[in-house]
Amino acid sequence: MDQLKLLAVFAHPDDESMGMGGTLAKYSAEGVETHLVCASRGERGWSGPEEENPGFERLGQIRTAELENAVRELGMTSLSFLDYMDGDVDQADPAEAIGKIAAHIRRIKPQVVVTFPPDGIYGHPDHIAVSQFTGAAIVCAADAGYTNAQNLPPHRVSKLYYMVDGEDFVKTALPYFDEITFPVDDQVRGEVPWPEWAVTTRIDISDYCRTTWRAIKCHASQQSSLGRLVELDEDSILPILAKQGTFYRAFSLVNGGRKVEADLFVGLR
Repeated sequence: MDQLKLLAVFAHPDDESMGMGGTLAKYSAEGVETHLVCASRGERGWSGPEEENPGFERLGQIRTAELENAVRELGMTSLSFLDYMDGDVDQADPAEAIGKIAAHIRRIKPQVVVTFPPDGIYGHPDHIAVSQFTGAAIVCAADAGYTNAQNLPPHRVSKLYYMVDGEDFVKTALPYFDEITFPVDDQVRGEVPWPEWAVTTRIDISDYCRTTWRAIKCHASQQSSLGRLVELDEDSILPILAKQGTFYRAFSLVNGGRKVEADLFVGLR
């Protein structure tokens, strides 16, 4: 088997650490190449006093540096940006965005790709767009007739996963947060946990939770989004983080069935 490679495609700096930091740290430590493509630099992600807002350009620089530090903490192999504006990813030209992601897939040649579920976890339009673009890019990257990917040779991804929050994790973590909602147009969207029976894959990340927490803390500008979680001591935070590592297998060319996986690379080792 060739070198095992995992590609995560997310929307904002911090999605990787707060969403699946333990999984990325685990695979990096085991010698799997772990790569990250981030659609934006988080330019709109200011949650402090408005008079202290450094502006889009400077905040983007701050959050880029935070993400670079987190990626190093997690031991990841590479980081790339699509350079779309935070909050406008769903307004990106689809053909262009799909082509950019397809080019990264062909360049990296991952067996496994992880991205957001179709609902974007809590309805964030950027998350939903990245999920849709990534799914389309996987199809295009495998198509020998597709030329909008820097003329790189085709590559077929073996497995696609959605990073999901199961009911157990949400029930454990929710008391430390204010209500997780996101206003979109005239709607207020919120997180809908995935039923435990729908989780196809559970990764044991208990040995990597301290690394996860260090990576999360690299995103210093986003600590307010963690609610009362930041008030806990580290030993109290680790059992909460250990309940992450839950995924939905959207497709696999190498395995199937109802048995819950303990490894994203089942069928590939």
